Amino acid sequence: MKSKITTWLIALALSVNVAAIELAEDHPETYTVVRGDTLWDIAGMFLERPWQWPEIWVVNDAIENPHLIYPGDVLRLVYRDGKPVIELQRTVKLSPHVRVEANNPITVVALERIEPFLNRARIFSSQEEFDATPYVVQGARENLIVGELQELFARGESGWADRRVDYGIYRGGETWVDPLTDEILGFEAIEIGAADVQDEGDDIARLEVTRSRQEVRPADHIIEIIPSAFDSVYYPSAPQADIDGFILDVDGGVSQVGAMSVVMINKGEREGIEAGHVLSIWKRGEQVRDPVTRETIEMPAQQAGVLMIFQTYEKMSYALVLEADRPLKVGDIVRTPQ
Repeated sequence: MKSKITTWLIALALSVNVAAIELAEDHPETYTVVRGDTLWDIAGMFLERPWQWPEIWVVNDAIENPHLIYPGDVLRLVYRDGKPVIELQRTVKLSPHVRVEANNPITVVALERIEPFLNRARIFSSQEEFDATPYVVQGARENLIVGELQELFARGESGWADRRVDYGIYRGGETWVDPLTDEILGFEAIEIGAADVQDEGDDIARLEVTRSRQEVRPADHIIEIIPSAFDSVYYPSAPQADIDGFILDVDGGVSQVGAMSVVMINKGEREGIEAGHVLSIWKRGEQVRDPVTRETIEMPAQQAGVLMIFQTYEKMSYALVLEADRPLKVGDIVRTPQ
């Protein structure tokens, strides 16, 4: 974690486009962290642009876990060489045995909103890649529908990994296509359960369904579970790259987007997007008829919110809308914040 933070700080220091630090109008001089706070909330107390937090945060190597912030910690705004910085003071040094789960470090955002997405869905580069994974043939009792704690047979032409591997059961979902370029951005695989290998041959394995959200059917796929790389203590930061994309879809298929909505955008790892990156949202201007010339013209886009990336893939990403001052929708623009 410390190396990640160092990398971010160096990158920010080298950037020629970093905006000047602007403190929030009613910023506190000191703040005592309470349980339930998020790093985004705290950054917004001190900064007009919360994604600039890495630029004012000072790591205090004299305390335990200096890169983490716990309830009870005191944050102080001070000035060094005329520049504002945030210092952390921890009056009581707790040992690992004393610090209990109830006093875990604060997270960058409220995890309960994004945790269901971290492992529930997988994005493959194409449906062909998904189709090449092992799949359910039938239930072990020759039944077509399998439920929790029942067994099934699955076929994987490339064989099976170690039995200690955790497998998810996935069903094919939607293919995401960039409407501007027609490029396939990804194929969605939706997790409907999990299973453990009980016995395996060359290509056929017997598995037990350990949990299920839906009935498992033939042609559902068995895929090794890869834990999410999302780190709940990431610092919010702006991408170094100049991102110009748009909202591709909204979780739940709703038409309107608001604060705490989970959205998909058409930018991913190949554009330099990382978990923790913050993008501004611009509401696309409406097309209207000019009252004089009768021409159809498009109104300028207006800045309308902020989102944070929490899961990335090669060509697309999941993000949580943190702020929205007006209704947003699919097609609205996302950009590197200024």
